Amino acid sequence: MKKPIFTGSAVAIVTPFLAPEAGSDQITGGVDFDALGVLIDEQLARGTDAIVVCGTTGESPTLNDAEHKACIEYAVKHVAGRAPVIAGTGSNDTAYGLSLTRHAQETGADAALMITPYYNKTTQKGLITHYTYIADRTDIPIIIYNVPSRTGMGVTAETYLALSRHPHINGIKEASGDFSLIASTRALCGDELNIWSGNDDQTLPILALGGRGVISTSANVIPEVMHGICVKFFEGDIMAAQALQLDWYDLMHDLFIETNPIPVKTAMRLMGKPVGALRLPLDDMSEGNLAKLRATLAKHSLI
Repeated sequence: MKKPIFTGSAVAIVTPFLAPEAGSDQITGGVDFDALGVLIDEQLARGTDAIVVCGTTGESPTLNDAEHKACIEYAVKHVAGRAPVIAGTGSNDTAYGLSLTRHAQETGADAALMITPYYNKTTQKGLITHYTYIADRTDIPIIIYNVPSRTGMGVTAETYLALSRHPHINGIKEASGDFSLIASTRALCGDELNIWSGNDDQTLPILALGGRGVISTSANVIPEVMHGICVKFFEGDIMAAQALQLDWYDLMHDLFIETNPIPVKTAMRLMGKPVGALRLPLDDMSEGNLAKLRATLAKHSLI
């Protein structure tokens, strides 16, 4: 049995940006580390069980190498052991993914979250080689991130089984929406591969299939809710967990009505949180979707 990196709700935390310098042609300035510290502290105070930094929600595709590494270093130092820190280190370049993962390990991160190779993609054989290559050369636990809607490829249960045999591959963040895949993976891998939901609105059913929790975008806005779904389930109060999942379904849905993290960062700005602007090519929400999101936030008394 592989001990899970965490159980419960991990926030895929946004990356706050400073305003651009006067005369700059950039839409944002650098990373606002003071604001990142405020967001981390609030998450931990409100029940979040782990911090994921430099994930998709953290706009990692537009972080340069120095910013990416600095965010990981800052999160590890600021959290200071209060919760596990999971560093996004995935890449479609195996060598660069190894470099980022080694840096995360040296920095003191508790685990690395590694998306499947995107755009150039690969075969299932290539996936096994890619992850094994990195896992063989690092000691940090690795969580595989399967999100075919973004990468154009998915992981099969048989590939998960092969990877589960590696001692450094701890689990998977499953955002495929394919419950048959998740059930098949659990049946094949058992407790040798931990599973976390990668879709907030599917947290409860994935828990029911043996999931350990969720790596959540919505936790940026409603940390107590995402934590509560997991806690209630693990306590055996399934109806209370169900009520939370369904009562907040509309917000979880609306936080994805445009490409993540556009809605969640917009929601946080509306709530007065210091997150700054999005980085291009991510752009402001359309007026119609903004009105819908604003109405849902107001319904739940968040603004």
